[in-house]
Order: sequence, then C-alpha cells, then structure tokens
Amino acid sequence: MTIEIKVPPLPESVTDATLVAWHKNVGEGVARDENLVDLETDKVVLEVPAPAAGTIAKIVVEDGATVVAGDVLAILEEGEVAVAAPATVEKVEEKAAPVRQESKGPVKTSPAVRRLLDEHDLDATMVLGSGKDGRITKADVMAFLKSDSSGDVTPGDTAPAVEVMAEGFAREEKRVPMTRLRARIAERLVEAQQTAAMLTTFNEVDLTEVMALRKRYRDDFEKAHGVRLGFMSFFAKAAVEALKKFPVLNASVEGNEIIYHNYYDIGIAVSSDRGLMVPVIRDADQMSFAEFEGALTDMAKKAQDGSISMDDLTGGTFTITNGGIFGSMMSTPILNQPQSAILGMHSIQQRPMVVDGEIVARPMMYLAVTYDHRIIDGKEAVQFLVSIKEQLEDPSRLLLQV
Repeated sequence: MTIEIKVPPLPESVTDATLVAWHKNVGEGVARDENLVDLETDKVVLEVPAPAAGTIAKIVVEDGATVVAGDVLAILEEGEVAVAAPATVEKVEEKAAPVRQESKGPVKTSPAVRRLLDEHDLDATMVLGSGKDGRITKADVMAFLKSDSSGDVTPGDTAPAVEVMAEGFAREEKRVPMTRLRARIAERLVEAQQTAAMLTTFNEVDLTEVMALRKRYRDDFEKAHGVRLGFMSFFAKAAVEALKKFPVLNASVEGNEIIYHNYYDIGIAVSSDRGLMVPVIRDADQMSFAEFEGALTDMAKKAQDGSISMDDLTGGTFTITNGGIFGSMMSTPILNQPQSAILGMHSIQQRPMVVDGEIVARPMMYLAVTYDHRIIDGKEAVQFLVSIKEQLEDPSRLLLQV
C-alpha cells in the first residue's frame, strides 16, 4: 500500500515552511517514526517522521521549496524492509581512512548537527558519535573536521572551491539566502524600530553581594537541585519584583489599547546556530531559583538542538537579554514586540568605586532598559531599573520581596 507523506499542521500564525533537507533518497528503506525531512518555519525546525516502515517510492518536493500544511512531500511504499546505509555511504567509507564507524543503520542526529554535516558535505556515518546511543554531537563533527588536514572533508574527489591566482592570493564572494529565522528576525527588528518610540535608560549595579551568595551556596545548590546557580535567576527574580511595582513595563500595546498582564512570562534571549531565539519561562513569579534555572537550562538545550517549539517562543510579557556573555560592555537592546520593555545585561568588570569614602574595586555591570515611550514615562523606566539595582545589591530583598 502507498502512503502520502504530507506537511503536518503548522504552528498557529505560521502559514508556510521551507523544505530544508531530505534525509532519505528514492528507493531507500525507512523505519517507522524515522525522520524523513526537515521543514523550517520562521521560528522552529519541524521533523516529518515516517508513519510506517517502507520504501521511499517518490519524492514530490525538492530541497528549498516552500510548502504549506497538507502538501504532499513524498510517496511511501509500505512494507517491512531491512534498513541499511545507502550505497553512497559505503563508497565514502571505502575511501575514508581510517574507518571511523561501522554502518549500523540510520544514525540519529539533531537538525543542528545535520545542517553542520550538510555545510561540509559530510555523511553522518563518517563521524563517530560520542552522545547517548552513539548520537552525533556538534563537537563530534567539529573534531572530525579538525582531524582532517584540509579542514573540510568531502566525499569522493573534490576540486578546489576557489581558483588561486598566480600571486598566491584568492578573492571570492559567497552569496547565500537568509534562513527563514534570520529573515524573520530582521523583519521584527525593523518593525520594532518603525513602530515603537524606543528609548533606553542606563544604570549600574554592584554585584558583590550576589557573587558572594553564589560562591557560598553554589555547590550545595547544585547538589540539592541538580542545576547550577547562575546569574540569570537573580536578574529574573529582581525583574519580576520590579515589574510588580511598575506593571506598565509588563504590559503590551495593541492598537490604541494597553494590555496589562497579571502574570509574568519572562523571555530569555538565547543564541543558537540558527540565530537569536527568545524562549519564554512562564509564571516566573511562581518559581523558585532552582525551578527557574532548570526551566532555563531545558529551553537553552532545546534551542541548541533545534527541538524548540513555537509554543516555547510565543506569549512572553517581558524579555531579558545578556550581551555580557559575549563581552558586551554596554548596548541598547531592541524591543521584542508587542512587549513594552526589555532588560539588557552586560559584562561584569572590576571597576574602582567610592564606598564609604574609600576607593575600592567592585564587580560592576551596566544595566539597560529599553522601553516604549508611547506608554511608559521616563520616571517609571528609571525607577524600574533602580528597583532591580537595589534588589541585586541587597539580595535579601529578593527573599523578602521588598
């Protein structure tokens, strides 16, 4: 019996998707629930699994095509088959020296790993996986590339990508289309600039007490809860308490109306291979430090391995972004619309500060809050930032919620 492989229902507000890559060719056997193809939307990569075991009889839509829900992607001839590595893989392994891994059927990889393999024209069976059940990680792929003297390993004979001029220099240009995610990020940033009256105010915070508290309880915290005690939970907790005092910064704009939210769904900007994502930690005000750190760790992993869903990325009421992890000293973050404010964290630096009439070195961080001046006055934005500063400089306030 033949089965049509169709585009599954797309997330709400998503109208179409791009077919990123097929993982099977015509004539290849597939196992039930094995991923056949990746579809990329504005935010997430969706996997399309095989509904039954069988053989790919026909591929209807090729890589790079735009598809909508219900479109037929391929035809599957149902029936139990012995799933083996494709013949092209065997040829590659014959030429690879030394042999790195025996072919034992389909190799499990995440979308992020598959994209890295595709970029370097590698087959998954060429790389030895160090993850659970032999799963290949990005680190495995990078180690494999490093082990090859050319820096890129390509199956079969390859020609140089660039013609080298007689003088020994080469000039080249590479034109690649934006990914759907990058294009959507660009669209949203421009929209925010053109729609909101954005203004940024700054302050600085002395993190001496927070750092001392982390150092004192870090090991006990990790043993008790199984997650590390990071800085983000302190900032998120301080932000929530400040939002309770100044609720307009937790509001959103819809037409000529201001929508106030009595809940605190905090978006945390996360960098991934596909671009910037903002997964949302819901009801952050109801969470303990450990619960928040655990939720953030789970979201970050999902963003990195491409398994994050549209629901994980929508509905936030306030956003925190940390450019400090990349070394940023100060920046003006852009609103994540329709939210009305965003908090920017930066790098921690030892700076000379006057304390009780004496100059001492203190771990200081510049804070920035960008806000929509259409609904938020400068006084509220400044006092909001001062509230965060006060709580972080005296963390006992976080426990007492004052």
